[in-house]
Amino acid sequence: MSRISTLAGAVTCALALVTGTAVAASAAPFDLAPGAGAEAKVDPVAWKPCNPDPSKPDPGIYDCAVYPVPLDYDNPSGEKIGIAMMRRRASDPSKRIGSLFLNPGGPGGSGYMWATTTRFGTEVQSKFDLIGFDPRGVARSNPLKCFKTQEEADAVNNRMVGVPVTKAEIADTLDADQDYSDACSKNAGPLIEHMSTINVVRDLDRMRRAVGDSQLTFAGFSYGTLIGSTYAGMYPNKVRAIIVDGNVDPNLRLHNGMEYDRQRAGGFELALDEFLKRCQAAGAPRCAFGDGDTRAKFDELRDHLRTSPITLSNGSQVTLSSFTGEVASALYSQAKLAPLAKSLQATYQVLHKPAVTALVAPRAEASDEAANQLTVNVPHALREAPADSEYTGDDSYMGVNCQDKPYPSNDKVFANAAKVWEKESPTFGRYQAFDAPACASWPAPARDAERFSGPWNKKTSNTVMVIGNLYDPATQYKFAQRMQQELGNAVLVSVDSIEHCAVGRSKALNNLVTRYLVDGTAPQPGQLLKPDAEIFPAV
Repeated sequence: MSRISTLAGAVTCALALVTGTAVAASAAPFDLAPGAGAEAKVDPVAWKPCNPDPSKPDPGIYDCAVYPVPLDYDNPSGEKIGIAMMRRRASDPSKRIGSLFLNPGGPGGSGYMWATTTRFGTEVQSKFDLIGFDPRGVARSNPLKCFKTQEEADAVNNRMVGVPVTKAEIADTLDADQDYSDACSKNAGPLIEHMSTINVVRDLDRMRRAVGDSQLTFAGFSYGTLIGSTYAGMYPNKVRAIIVDGNVDPNLRLHNGMEYDRQRAGGFELALDEFLKRCQAAGAPRCAFGDGDTRAKFDELRDHLRTSPITLSNGSQVTLSSFTGEVASALYSQAKLAPLAKSLQATYQVLHKPAVTALVAPRAEASDEAANQLTVNVPHALREAPADSEYTGDDSYMGVNCQDKPYPSNDKVFANAAKVWEKESPTFGRYQAFDAPACASWPAPARDAERFSGPWNKKTSNTVMVIGNLYDPATQYKFAQRMQQELGNAVLVSVDSIEHCAVGRSKALNNLVTRYLVDGTAPQPGQLLKPDAEIFPAV
């Protein structure tokens, strides 16, 4: 199973001092200040009616398009690539304000179907066209492909271990990462040199002009917060309303990939620790894992798996990699936390079940069925490519990260980092350290790429709305605090939740979002909100 992951988007100083040299984003100003001249005209989007779900009656409110943008903005009249877009038309055209562009993150997340999202309320849907799009190199938008066939991809990806511990596992994983980057060099074509976020933002600004909006209204989640903040830095006078939810730390991410990843591991640990505390406070049966010392039980499971898998009565195995990946995945969504507790408890019971039980009970017991969830290797990469080629995945996750985030060129640094990181982040340090070794030998690395690496503090024409969960695993809360501080005109709204991203999970938050998008009213700073749902509801 592939270890190339989206645990989108963070060593000691000695290991991570590899910032590289950022190339200037452009020789010309990014933004035209008032009076500096008219915007360059672009062709309008050629929308055509479409049905996002052909298995159901056409609601008649969606349009689709493929919008051409330059492959290389240094040669704008040269080769073009197509950006796949979907629009949900405003339900009240007489009160339409403009377009709301959406990005779900990743990098590599397909935003095309986000035109159908229900995260935003009816007032927003009535006054805005919701526009989802696949960024360059993603899914339907000229997907970046490092392999020609699925067999070629599997031959490389299946040699990668999610959490390699032994010398053999580490060596095999690093060798496979080298082969992965070699395949990308061979097969990806010229697009691989133009995958950095600066180009995604240039595409977004073209789309903004192409739909006729004088300023951008945008909501970006996870990696999408880098898109939003980069837009604010490049085009500060074109910001109408930008929401960034589940925030990266732009400055750290663009200047020190290793340290950013180390701090991401810390975010997962904080979220896990809070989950275990709240589970124990709720107790069993509200939290299935809440019978006893949850922290000690969890650590016992993890430490056992470092040396030996747990075999279920159906023959499947919980490994350290499948266990860590599934726990990380569950922390992304509050709705998955109660089921995670059941899986943990079931696995703990299997670990402590007398060996003779497996001999006299050939069928899987109920506890084994719950534990079976932790045997699944999570396919981390956010891929949603149509089945139109032998290799239906895309490799945009690494394509963007290796161009944006400076990494060392010696892949042994990742193995050395794992030893250090797991001391402070015992569950996720090693997991995160092996997220990006392919970047060490990437054919178009950050040190050679054109990138926007700041400053982020330009004063935008309108306030940016920053949203952060207190226990966001993938982009920890202090990243949201830094985002607000690094931007030149931003306000932070906080949510007391264990989850990645918050919009759509709290009525109070959605009211603030609606007023911000519709009226331009920025939230008051210092607000701490609660999610609507309980993690462990009363039984």
